[in-house]
Amino acid sequence: MTQVSTQLSWWRGAVIYQIYPRSLLDTNGDGVGDLQGIIQKLDYIASLNVDAIWISPFFKSPMKDFGYDISDYRDVDPMFGTMNDFDKLIVKAHALGIKVVIDQVLSHTSDQHQWFIDSRESKTNAKSDWYVWAEPKEDGTAPNNWLAIFGGCAWEWEPRRQQYYLHNFLTSQPDLNFHHPEVRQAVLDNVEFWLKKGVDGFRLDAITFCYHDELLRDNPPKPKDKRQGRGFSEDNPYAYQYHYFNNTRPQTLGFIEELRALVDRYPGAMTLGEVSSEDSLSTMAQYTQGEGRLHMAYSFELLTEDFSAAYIRQTVEELEASIGDGWPCWAIGNHDVQRVATRWGRNCSDPNMVKMLTAMLCSLRGSVCTYQGEELGLTEASIDFEQLQDPFGIAFWPKFKGRDGCRTPLPWTNSDKGAGFSDGAPWLPVAKEHLSASVAGQESNQDSVLNAYRQFLQWRREHTPLIQGEIKFIDAPESILAFIREAEGIRYFICFNLSDKCTEYRFSLSGEVDAKKLDVLSGHGLVTGRLIDGGLALPAYSSFYGVLT
Repeated sequence: MTQVSTQLSWWRGAVIYQIYPRSLLDTNGDGVGDLQGIIQKLDYIASLNVDAIWISPFFKSPMKDFGYDISDYRDVDPMFGTMNDFDKLIVKAHALGIKVVIDQVLSHTSDQHQWFIDSRESKTNAKSDWYVWAEPKEDGTAPNNWLAIFGGCAWEWEPRRQQYYLHNFLTSQPDLNFHHPEVRQAVLDNVEFWLKKGVDGFRLDAITFCYHDELLRDNPPKPKDKRQGRGFSEDNPYAYQYHYFNNTRPQTLGFIEELRALVDRYPGAMTLGEVSSEDSLSTMAQYTQGEGRLHMAYSFELLTEDFSAAYIRQTVEELEASIGDGWPCWAIGNHDVQRVATRWGRNCSDPNMVKMLTAMLCSLRGSVCTYQGEELGLTEASIDFEQLQDPFGIAFWPKFKGRDGCRTPLPWTNSDKGAGFSDGAPWLPVAKEHLSASVAGQESNQDSVLNAYRQFLQWRREHTPLIQGEIKFIDAPESILAFIREAEGIRYFICFNLSDKCTEYRFSLSGEVDAKKLDVLSGHGLVTGRLIDGGLALPAYSSFYGVLT
């Protein structure tokens, strides 16, 4: 057993637990989770053996996009509590050894932000150029063909100015004009406000959307057979274009370097960018290479329907080939996609499936974002149209049912009355199918998904190759994902059976592993393979960890 180097930056190899505050715990009976709820559950989160929490937006907002439309970057929305609550949260988290990462939504604001209220009044006011304004075409139509990811035209008419403004998401989320130096400085000042509060890092929402093409050139059409995208479906008109001119503009790198220079003035603080572009893996590499760029980035590349050893290997290898000294962060679930137990598990009833998924994710090279409820093995909740809150789902129903199914309240107990989440009517219904997976129900079961999650993450902390090692994939049967992690001269052979069938893996397939020079690693608590002559016998949804001597 080896210990992780104390010189390692805390975020390298860290497991970051994403909290969707609306759905963690409601302490005042209004049906919406709050900061006091997070404070009350920090001991539980610490028991999971994660390294940090990432808190989705809790800032003042009209909640048209549930906090990703910010009207005041320096205030807590009363729905979630007060700034005093946040200060207490920081203190308690740090006392428990948990780092605190918060969302920063930099590319756009709410249309109720004072900046936008001022900007829309005239073409000559002090904030007139702080957003992306454009004249209509001669026939009164929008300036170009850009589309919004939430559906329809990306331009909205503003009668006060007799101009259109750009919104890459909802019409109530106008895009800031990052070409304006005062805008960039104001954004950086907001970031520094939270650094002074003591936060340990930022998850940067939609970071690729900050800049737009100043010439407002049309995006080229995308052929029908190329309309696969990340974060939107093929039937969304957004998939019909290559988003070359309203996404991932070259100037973004300059802003990232300005942001990094600010963050570097606060030792230990880190940046994690959410990347969504035409080639997200290439952009991840570009945004993280070199000391002056983001510490980490993650994309939607493993938040897809495709669940195969070949796809996972191809995705990670493609990034590894280009990322150089950059550092990835991997996620298989978050608040924007169908829960992984449904998306990849297809509602598999074998708990070993989701246990294996956690181990697989946390064994890749990089850091990890894990989404609240994954430690319980929660499946996607079924939400009726009348219960939907997500504007994305309402717009694209019934083909796309939105993101509410992964955002339902966490079940703390198996009670039909709020599942321990709230004494009031919850903002989204508690999924009845989640009651049997409640925290209370799993706590006392040593074989539960919850306790397996805890055991594996504790075990992972004790093995340097899993935290900071290099990665090299090796050939294996179709359903087996196999690779070597190596650090400080220690080499681990790791493999996962992604199928529901027992599979044999003959080491002669790759020539990389000699069964006679392989010591089995135990203590991780997972269903594991057993050594046979010249290979492994791997039960369904099993894992194997060994040291190559």
